[in-house]
Amino acid sequence: MKNQQPRRHKNLTDSFKDATSGFMLALWQERNLHIQLFAAVAVLVFSLMIHVSLIELMVVIVLIGGVISLELVNTAIERIVDLVTKEEHPMAKAAKDTAAAAVWWFSVIAVIAYIFILLHTLG
Repeated sequence: MKNQQPRRHKNLTDSFKDATSGFMLALWQERNLHIQLFAAVAVLVFSLMIHVSLIELMVVIVLIGGVISLELVNTAIERIVDLVTKEEHPMAKAAKDTAAAAVWWFSVIAVIAYIFILLHTLG
């Protein structure tokens, strides 16, 4: 076994720069991310207009963060699959579809939770 040097981690500033770069690239390229961010702003503005409680607003923010985060993971999975194969393959399709399903499923749960928040606030 070769004498290997321990892997050095990037400094924190470079890690943040890379993360920001990744987000901006996804924002530039992904239509669904545009839709989700527009919906997020609309939901936040509406929630403030109807005076959603602070705790419920925090729940809304976590739900928005979950949807956006899953969309970014979905984008990363799509890019990796595209890098590995350009051919249509059942496993590649399954990977992409499953990642998209994760975003969809969390979005459905987020909508249901928001409906409960609205019913509580407006009811």
